[in-house]
Amino acid sequence: MLITVSTRQFVEFLMRNGDIDDRGIGGPEDAMQEGTRIHRMLQKQGGAAYRAEVTLRFLYDAGTYEICVEGRADGVIEEEGTDVTIDEIKGVYRDVEKMKEPVPVHLAQAKCYAFFYAAEHGTDRMRVRMTYCNIETEEVRYFFYEYEWKELENWFLDMLEAYRRFTDYEVAWAQARNESIHKLEFPFDYRDGQKDLVAGVYRTIYHKRKLFIEAPTGVGKTISTVFPAVKAMGEGIGEKIFYLTAKTITRTVADQTFEELRKQNLAFKTVTLTAKEKICIHEETRCNPDECPRAKGHFDRINDAIYDLLTHEVSFSREKIEAYAEKHQVCPFEMSLDMSLFADGVICDYNYVFDPHAYLRRFFGEGQPMKDYLFLVDEAHNLLERGREMYSAILVKEDFLELNKLVNAVEPGIGKGLEKCNREMLALKKLSDEMTELDAGDIAALVLACNRLDARISEYLEDKRKKKDTGVSKEILTFKFQLSHFLMIYEKMDENYRIYSDFTSDGRFYLKLLCVNPKINLRECMARGRSSILFSATLLPIQYYKELLGGTPEDYEIYASSVFDPARRGVFVASDVTSKYTRRGPEEYSRIAEYICKTVRCKKGNYMVFFPSYAFMQDVFEIYQDFCADPEVEEYLIQSEYMDETDREDFLKRFAEKRQDTLIGFCVMGGIFSEGIDLREDSLIGVIVVGTGLPQVCGERELMSSHFASQGDNGFSYAYQYPGMNKVTQAAGRVIRTEADIGVVMLLDERFWQNSYRSMFPREWSGAERVSLENVEERVDLFWKKWDNG
Repeated sequence: MLITVSTRQFVEFLMRNGDIDDRGIGGPEDAMQEGTRIHRMLQKQGGAAYRAEVTLRFLYDAGTYEICVEGRADGVIEEEGTDVTIDEIKGVYRDVEKMKEPVPVHLAQAKCYAFFYAAEHGTDRMRVRMTYCNIETEEVRYFFYEYEWKELENWFLDMLEAYRRFTDYEVAWAQARNESIHKLEFPFDYRDGQKDLVAGVYRTIYHKRKLFIEAPTGVGKTISTVFPAVKAMGEGIGEKIFYLTAKTITRTVADQTFEELRKQNLAFKTVTLTAKEKICIHEETRCNPDECPRAKGHFDRINDAIYDLLTHEVSFSREKIEAYAEKHQVCPFEMSLDMSLFADGVICDYNYVFDPHAYLRRFFGEGQPMKDYLFLVDEAHNLLERGREMYSAILVKEDFLELNKLVNAVEPGIGKGLEKCNREMLALKKLSDEMTELDAGDIAALVLACNRLDARISEYLEDKRKKKDTGVSKEILTFKFQLSHFLMIYEKMDENYRIYSDFTSDGRFYLKLLCVNPKINLRECMARGRSSILFSATLLPIQYYKELLGGTPEDYEIYASSVFDPARRGVFVASDVTSKYTRRGPEEYSRIAEYICKTVRCKKGNYMVFFPSYAFMQDVFEIYQDFCADPEVEEYLIQSEYMDETDREDFLKRFAEKRQDTLIGFCVMGGIFSEGIDLREDSLIGVIVVGTGLPQVCGERELMSSHFASQGDNGFSYAYQYPGMNKVTQAAGRVIRTEADIGVVMLLDERFWQNSYRSMFPREWSGAERVSLENVEERVDLFWKKWDNG
């Protein structure tokens, strides 16, 4: 067995010590784009004897397995008559003349490369040159070191011996895991079509492709993707599984699925990553040794904590991580990230693979070796809007002014930069009295000013003395994140972006880099692994999602058949009511209220009604209360705009209660109750969807529409119709969750009967029936009598 680790990860894991302190953010990691420029500039200046980006590795025989530590040296200088020199370049914002010595981890990385080179070439002596370059001034500072071969060998082998504590365990575990995988059988009886779905996932992994799956409720999409991915790992065509989700509830389902397989004697370790804000021991995250006792000395204790949890548990759940973190007095969030290195499966939010800032650099960062990672993307329809958000950026003019008021007196250098950026924003504001589309040339001066400001802030953040003296570092750091993100996205802009300026509802002027189509960014992220399986119960039209989520013509798609009897779901489409803006008013609201009344009076039980907006919902609810409500046999719940976790749980608990009357929940499409909840059997017997779910017409959506139209696609469908129908099918999917369920779906908008909408109906809605206010009660009553009499 071969274990491959990057040089950087190797030295960082073994040499870390001391405290967690996030107050120094703004160094080389944050300046990756500029750091790359500095590397190339210095490498070109190296001369004929300078070889840049030299791959070096060392293979260590550990007996039953091998460890390969590898990486790329920034430079190798091979001049005749002198010792070979390893050059390690670091771009920084700090004043390099004030540096007394290199950062220990940086030097250790260079020493590794020196050892690798000496071991390969039989060299007795090696030199190391640490090159630090200020990104803004391009001033350079060198540190030189000389090492004998034996000194490097002893140092490196001591490092390896410490590392073997973990790799010995990892190898023994991998053998036990693979043996258990070979014996693993599918834990349930295959449903119709499920075996083909499982085989399709495995074939996709084998061929290193992406697979897009439309999997209706009841197919068992979680086990149908997890099981073949696990089997692929056992056959050596998968290194680690990343189960990616948009919501906490789907992470719970994934964890339960792995637990089900462990009941079949599968040896498989999983970690669930929880957001820092949720798992932090403080009300507000304070990642520095002055404010958090866990941060002080964290790195001195963390490796013992990792080994303890690793050798005693198989599921590294939030609760287990919190318990072991408390035992060893370490940060639970940082510990969870470290446990991902030793887990076979990582259950986490989309951010950890796709977000340009939050992605797991220990797996996907620059210099990490490519591995056969498997990405299972649950509820993949959510990835489109999330992708747009992650790869868009915004600057607000007033933010520059507000920060300048705080810092100008204590940090005039930053203040001047803020004033310059504000003037450039003001110039753009004068060109706009409403939403205005711009091009890259229009914002070039602003971007230049922002780059200079970013450099000044980074220099400030690297100076610990200043941060402690001025008392405004928190505000500066918050602004720094926003500014750096904008500059990063600016560098990524291509034909899939639009630039515009506009005003918020309270008059604040902003500039936005809008990622209309995130396909390139998402595709690049998925290229970090071997294969990606993207699945959802609402991935229609599948070609639309395949295109915008980074698929290629060579990738695959599957439309899994529903295992539920379609006759158990009554789908009705109203022919004489609509949510169109031009028809909204008391008369139309009254007709909608009457439809709700006639639908729920046919059978007592629990219903959910989904509306396009809170205002629309409130207007209809008031009319329903005045003219239709029957409080003696009906109860009502209404979703509020601001509900915390307890409010949501209380709302859903009411649907689980046994009752003799009717419960009607008034909710909003696309909200917290329209997807990701599982109300089975009598918990929900009907869903009423008001309107086609079209996003509100706005300037940004119009930009999207024009963009896709310019690409030869249907702009209206891409910007409005497809996202709207996804909300509709998600809401309708809350009813009929098991084979035993019976329920109705009432679609209240005459537009649903148009071909453009009917063509997007799931196959399971093929028996949809057109109704009117005159006959809806009769038709719904007939549906229920068929099952009541049966």
